[in-house]
Amino acid sequence: MGKVTVDALVDGGKATAGPPIGNQLGPLKVNTMQIVKEINEKTKELAGMKVPVKITVDTETKKYTITVGTPPISALIKKELKIERGSGEAGKIRVGDLNEDQIRKISKAKFGSDDQAHKNQVIGSARSMGITHGKGPITEEERKAAEAERQRLKAEAEKKAEAKGKEAPPAKK
Repeated sequence: MGKVTVDALVDGGKATAGPPIGNQLGPLKVNTMQIVKEINEKTKELAGMKVPVKITVDTETKKYTITVGTPPISALIKKELKIERGSGEAGKIRVGDLNEDQIRKISKAKFGSDDQAHKNQVIGSARSMGITHGKGPITEEERKAAEAERQRLKAEAEKKAEAKGKEAPPAKK
C-alpha cells in the first residue's frame, strides 16, 4: 500500500485520539495514542491556536513522521491582539490595530521572513478581520459602537429565526 498522509487541523497541545486524527489513523493500525502524544508535545507552545499537522505513515513498517505547520495568519493576529474573533463587518467596525512591530512579528512567525510581501499578507488578513494598521488603539467610543452593532445583528438574526419558525409548515404526522 505504501505511504499514507493524514492532514488535520488540531488545537495546539490538545490533540485527541478522536476525530479527525483517530478516524483516519485507526484503519492504518498504528499506535494512535503515541502519535497524539507526540503531536501534543510538538504543538504545546502553540496552545490556544489551531495548528495544521501532517502525519505520514508507512503502512508496511508502521513508522510515521509528523510535520507541524504554522497556524493561520488570523490565529496569529488574534493571539497577538488578545482578541477572540475579528469583526463581523470588516471595514465598518474596527476591533483592533496592529503596529509595525506586531506585523513584523506575525510575518516572521508565519513565513520566517519579514519581507514587505509577507507583511502585506498579514495586513490584508488583518483588514479582512476588521483590524487596522497604524491607526492607534481602539477608543471607548469605537468599542461601544462595535458592541451595539453586534447586539443589533444578534437581535436581527433572532427575529429572522423566529419569523422562519412561524412560517414553517406544520410537521407531517
